[in-house]
Amino acid sequence: MVASVIAEADASVPVTSVRATRGKYLRAAPVAQLYEQKRVRHAGSFPALEDEMCAFGPEGLLNGRSPDRLDALVWAITALALTPKAAEPRMRRV
Repeated sequence: MVASVIAEADASVPVTSVRATRGKYLRAAPVAQLYEQKRVRHAGSFPALEDEMCAFGPEGLLNGRSPDRLDALVWAITALALTPKAAEPRMRRV
């Protein structure tokens, strides 16, 4: 459903479908380490996301709801920072 809505708005936007094979808490652990190492920064204010981040633990959110924003953040950071990329040739100017 999300892919079709995005494609309707702009067909050139790439969409990658993902499927979880581990629980949210286990998926979030490597991303949490990046935050601890100060390798992740937010540009702007995201109060709803930050509330989810503070309320999340091994049992999920304190209020029992699904951490949708946090889960999307974990998938995005995993794709951007933790997934090995195919080596692309690079050229540096000297």
